[in-house]
Amino acid sequence: MPQEFTLASVFAAVADAYPDRDAIVFRDRRLSYADVLDRSNRLARVLAEAGLGARSERDGLGGHESHQDHLGLYLHNGNEYVEGMLGAYRARVAPFNVNYRYVAEELRYLLGDAAAGGLVYHARFAPLLAEVRDELPDLRLLLQVADDSGEPLLDGAVDYEEALAAADPAPPDVEPSPDDLYILYTGGTTGMPKGVLWRQHDIYVGAMGGRPFGQAEVLPDLDAVVAAGAGGGARAVVTPPLMHGAAQWLTFNTFTGGGAILIPDDPSRLDPVGIWDLAEREGVNTLQLVGDAFARPLVEELERSSRSLPSLVAVVNGGAPFTPALKERMLDQLPDIFLLDAVGASETGAQMGQTSVRGAATTGTFTPGPDTVVVDAAMTRVLEPGDDDTGWLAQRGYVPLGYLGDPDKTARTFPVVGGVRLAVPGDRARWREDGIIELLGRDSVTINSGGEKIYAEEVEMALAPHPSVADVVVTGRPSERWGQEVVAVVQLAEGAEPDVEGLLAEAATHVARYKLPKDVVFVEQIQRSPAGKADYRWAKAQAEGT
Repeated sequence: MPQEFTLASVFAAVADAYPDRDAIVFRDRRLSYADVLDRSNRLARVLAEAGLGARSERDGLGGHESHQDHLGLYLHNGNEYVEGMLGAYRARVAPFNVNYRYVAEELRYLLGDAAAGGLVYHARFAPLLAEVRDELPDLRLLLQVADDSGEPLLDGAVDYEEALAAADPAPPDVEPSPDDLYILYTGGTTGMPKGVLWRQHDIYVGAMGGRPFGQAEVLPDLDAVVAAGAGGGARAVVTPPLMHGAAQWLTFNTFTGGGAILIPDDPSRLDPVGIWDLAEREGVNTLQLVGDAFARPLVEELERSSRSLPSLVAVVNGGAPFTPALKERMLDQLPDIFLLDAVGASETGAQMGQTSVRGAATTGTFTPGPDTVVVDAAMTRVLEPGDDDTGWLAQRGYVPLGYLGDPDKTARTFPVVGGVRLAVPGDRARWREDGIIELLGRDSVTINSGGEKIYAEEVEMALAPHPSVADVVVTGRPSERWGQEVVAVVQLAEGAEPDVEGLLAEAATHVARYKLPKDVVFVEQIQRSPAGKADYRWAKAQAEGT
């Protein structure tokens, strides 16, 4: 029987085999595999001594239930994010991502929904955390990572580096299980974040290196993992935030191959000059981006200042569309590379891909992976290539257990079709006769702006309290910079005057700034169905002026 994996055991095996190789390069830190293993083991000891760990095994639990304590990672990119994940896994604690753009209301909800027992956070976020911590009774361990903000240590918190320095370097005496959780928070269809629960073995195979991208064969054991890194491994620049699944997945795929992840010096923004400097200096093989919002400034910098990048082999895109014209501009500057569009979701893992080379850049059509299928609109059968029906993109095999604390949404998103449990997160697709899948887009009212998923209903609720608003519908429209931008269509209350600044100020108290509308369109009457449902097709036409 093939071996099942834990994420901590995979990293430890690679670290034991290649201890002196670079694992993480960030600013002036060059941490070897041995360094990262030591630091993550120390963190595991800190977590265990704080009483965090596995409360039981998974036997008898539903897919929406957790058997572990949870550790929030409220951090910009840096070595501490990866150490937080690995240390938590080693201590049998389930780490989860915290969006550092959240306002207090969103942060309170997320940490409460996750019943966070601990939090690793950058000092710059301490003031916001202080606003909500008294409302989070489960939160008993705070590890504060120093940064350049000058924020003092919160009362009751422990300095991260001091905690690691004082910890026993031997990991706690617990044995991680393949059933232990990988948790990835994603927005729900109404905008409230949901924690997707995966078995560690399943997510490792489904997205994090347990089988090569697009291939069916799973690595049989840790010896095979170590062998995969024998050639030296890739050097990969991680540009998206590690709070997003795509960046986490690239990181662990890189570790499986015995390679190094390279983190740009300023993780708080996209710095094209700094990214290309890093790629040139470190002999980068792989660069990750998220759609046109990332690609455009990187391409423009290449066009301004040519670079010597002989080691660069691939640019990997995921999470947002990378348009063909912009692809061709990048390939004009880097003619020997290939561009890989990778499709996946928090609920599916890696699903399919598309490769573009110079003179043949396309988007929107993909070669499916071994477990990717399309089901009919009623979710009663799996379609065959060439079926005329437009259906739902789905994943079988290695799929999540469910959504934390939400059995109903778990049942809807992970239905059983033809006796097989599937993940069907909501993308429309068509399976062509040649086996290629056309991705038609998310059926729900989701706006993808710069790689961030923004849910219309959430922004509507943030705008509605303003006294000038009688009714509001939020939609997206095309944007050269962001791919899509958020637009609010507003019906004013009787006698009210347009007040765009006031509307944005109201919304900013409820949602993160990146979710705020880029434009507000005022209309005499919002068009809704007789049942009161918003007509988003009409709203989109208003936003686009058509």
